[in-house]
Amino acid sequence: MVRRPLPTPEEALAILRSKRTKPQFRAPPPAGKNLAPLLRELETRFGQGPAVLQARWREIVGDTLARRTEPVRIIKGRNGEGGALELRVDGPVASLIQHQAPQITARLDMLLGKGVVTRLRIVQGPVKAAAAPVQQRPRRKPPLDAAQEKQLADSLAEQPDGALKQALLKLGRGVLRSQR
Repeated sequence: MVRRPLPTPEEALAILRSKRTKPQFRAPPPAGKNLAPLLRELETRFGQGPAVLQARWREIVGDTLARRTEPVRIIKGRNGEGGALELRVDGPVASLIQHQAPQITARLDMLLGKGVVTRLRIVQGPVKAAAAPVQQRPRRKPPLDAAQEKQLADSLAEQPDGALKQALLKLGRGVLRSQR
């Protein structure tokens, strides 16, 4: 075994100057860039799943059925056949869903693609409460103009001051606002 001689101090400095002793920092690649092809492949293999349906379920079945039903999962068919959409249904709505199954599958074809869901699998059970549509508060009616306010005050001038007079003023304002 032949031993190699150690470098001299000058040669060691030259070697250290020419080579980095610590690896250069590199930022990791963006995760989305590497995950996008994998997710696309999984989507083609297994389908989009119920998350797409849950977001647009109210549009597919309408408000009344959306409150009483929810999509659970899509069961892939065998040998490339159309799959089944498993629905959780609240009580007696199951018969209504069975009656409307052709219309629901037609709407699902428009959303997911033709033949992805060919039948519905209905499971009775508790349904998560769907968020109620946001209702806007009624707008306050504008106040009476000065002429109407004076006419109302003059008509109640003979009444003694007190709670009854204030209640009559409030009632009169409400009636005059609703007549507009």
